[in-house]
Amino acid sequence: MTTLNDLLTKIGSQTIEIIDLTAPLSSTTPVLSLPEPFANTIPARLEPVSNFDDAGPMWSWNNLHTGEHTGTHLDAPTHWVSGRDGLSVDQIPPNRLIGPIAVIDVTAEVEKNADFVLEPEHIEAWEAQNGPLPEGAWLILRTGWGSRVGDPERFANADANGPHTPGISSAAAKWLGESSPISGFGVETVGIDAGGAGGFEPMFPAHYYLLGNNKYGLTQLLNVDKLPTLGAVLVVSPLPIVGGTGSPARVFALVERS
Repeated sequence: MTTLNDLLTKIGSQTIEIIDLTAPLSSTTPVLSLPEPFANTIPARLEPVSNFDDAGPMWSWNNLHTGEHTGTHLDAPTHWVSGRDGLSVDQIPPNRLIGPIAVIDVTAEVEKNADFVLEPEHIEAWEAQNGPLPEGAWLILRTGWGSRVGDPERFANADANGPHTPGISSAAAKWLGESSPISGFGVETVGIDAGGAGGFEPMFPAHYYLLGNNKYGLTQLLNVDKLPTLGAVLVVSPLPIVGGTGSPARVFALVERS
């Protein structure tokens, strides 16, 4: 039996479970909101073209209106000033969109402090326990934030000082971007940076260091609590939008069950 046939057999028998990490995309899907004077993207919206009516008696279809960075989406290097001369989403090699998953669980810390940020020492402690981050891995920050997705106010968690959501520090972002072997970084929150990262140096360091070093971001992941620390495989499927700075994506994990 070939490796691929073996994979299909295990998927069919559910020895390998496929976990959907994607948030549903609709008009209520949370969208990052930037303060004035910055411009914001639009929420997702379907515009009917025909629906078994005079405009199309035997078919139904819609125009989709949405931003590249809405819902569960991939950030390509060209999304950020540090990666502006890098790859657009259609140019990302497919082998960079499939890779091993490494999960760092900080849910306990986030329960105590919504502004928690991952520091290099947290990554060092994880590696001391689990070994080095795998080559080409997708590092996923488990924060428990996905449980808030059905409550827009709790998901945004904003006050007069802005949003309060977890993320990574400038030092951790710099290390992940410049020195780690990962392909990308995934989060449960609306963006790959912490809510307060507009006040970090540099601003929004996860974007700055990761995208500036040909690494990618994934946002608004669900079901992260169903993933093992190591051993699963991530499959990321963005639209190959020519010149796109990102794309809504369907994201799956393959998890082997005993």
